[in-house]
Formats: sequence, structure tokens, C-alpha cells
Amino acid sequence: KSLDYCINRSIMFCTEHNNNKKLGKGTKNIMNIDCKLPTVYIGYDPTEDDYFRTLVHSIRKQASAPVQIVPLVQSELRRAGLYSRSYEIVDGRKVDVFDGKPYSTEFSFTRFLVPFLQQFSGKAIFMDSDMYVRGDIMEVFDRCDSQSNKAIYCVKHNYTQVEGSIKMDNKLQQNYFRKNWSSFVLWNCDHPAIKRSYTLSDVNNKSGSWLHGFYWLENDEIGELPEEWNWLDSHSPSSISAKNVHFTLGGPMFPSWKPLRKADAMYAIEYGELYKEMVKSND
Repeated sequence: KSLDYCINRSIMFCTEHNNNKKLGKGTKNIMNIDCKLPTVYIGYDPTEDDYFRTLVHSIRKQASAPVQIVPLVQSELRRAGLYSRSYEIVDGRKVDVFDGKPYSTEFSFTRFLVPFLQQFSGKAIFMDSDMYVRGDIMEVFDRCDSQSNKAIYCVKHNYTQVEGSIKMDNKLQQNYFRKNWSSFVLWNCDHPAIKRSYTLSDVNNKSGSWLHGFYWLENDEIGELPEEWNWLDSHSPSSISAKNVHFTLGGPMFPSWKPLRKADAMYAIEYGELYKEMVKSND
């Protein structure tokens, strides 16, 4: 069948199926974290629940060892007293009160709580939910074990978009320094640079650009991951075989989303099949 037909069938299945089961088989809540285990924190937004579930399924499918997965649920973090940022609704969108800029998900800022949830101990990965894993996530942890002198590790994208453009989910795109670096991060949580001057007050009061740009770290304290671990649709070279695909423009869960390149289309088809597997495993 044609590529367009396969893409459309994948998108239709993703958008039409309604999965109402409780959050994540085998996932942990923030009060039940073992900081000694390899841990992946995933940003959770109720509007992107299926993205979250599919990502969890992909991690477990590819991992060569047990991985602890923790959804960052904003309401839980607020109840725990870890998160208190305020926002206003402007033209139907959430706008952060500290920098006056809109943000697109409930985990736009909660991602920066990872070192605190880890009690500044061990190593942990944060991931946006609009991703799926095609490689063994333990490779990322192993990289930090062999090169543990950096505070964080990420793919250092040189990525910009038109300021104020609209994503497929009707959310505004924002440009900022080091855009998309914070969407997949390996945190070396007991590194002195993180303990040195990074506080809960920073997470709850500093501007989004300060946080997403990792301004509290020196340049040489930020390690680099290969681009295969945060492969961006419409941006990353098609020649790279992605180990983690990131649908930055909305992705196949949104009916109006269209792939811009053949590589984007092929990963969308693969994602659709993975989504079907996730649904069956949760039935």
C-alpha cells in the first residue's frame, strides 16, 4: 500500500482509540522512587496521555535491564509542595506569570525537579512525552557511567522555529537559547555543579529561558549525547538512524499533522504500530 495510506491509517488509529486505563503499568509515583535504580522521568500532560503510554511501552520493549519509570504529574508535585509556579490564561493559552510567555505542556517546568526527586543522588533521564524509543535506554546510562564528569548530558541541537508559529495541537512555538536541549536530558544528580547553586526556588521562580538554557551551569559542565538520542522530526538528518524519535511539531496523534520528509513518515508508521501494541498490552 502507498506510504500516504499507511500514515493515514496509523494517524486514524492513534486519534480514534480511547484508552481510559489508569496511569501506566509498572510506573512509580513521586513518593515511591528508588534513587538507586536506573530511572526515567517522563513529562505527563493529561492531553497527551496516549503519547505517555506509548513512550513507556517503547522504553520497556527495548531496555536490556529493568528501568524505573516515573510520570511527572503536575498535580502530584503541587500537593507534595515541590511545584508552585503560577500562570494566567490569555487567549485560551497558559502564560507563565514570571516571564510572561506562553508554555505548551504541564511539564514545561516540572522537568527541572528531577535532581530534587532524586535527592541529588544517582543518575536519571528526563524525556518529553512526544517521543518513542527505538534503542536500549541503558546505553544512555552507560555513557554517563563512563564519562561522569558532566552535570548533564543532552543533544546540543542548533534549532530554531518561527517565533509564534502554531504547532499541530494549536500551541504556540517559542524560540529560546538551546531549544530542545532540555527535552531529553541525562542528569548526573550528585554532581557538585547541580548542588552548588540550583534550588527549588529557581525551578519555581526563574524564567523559562534561564531554566531551559541551563544558565546555572558552565558550558564545560554540559556533556553531549549523539543526535540519535533526540532525533527531531523535520530537522535531524535523515541519514541518522534514530534511537529516540521526537515529534516536535505535534506528531501522528494529531489528525492535522503531516510528515515533511520520508524519514518522518516512516517513523510515524512505526509509531502507529507501536501504539497498537501498547493498546493491546493494556487491554
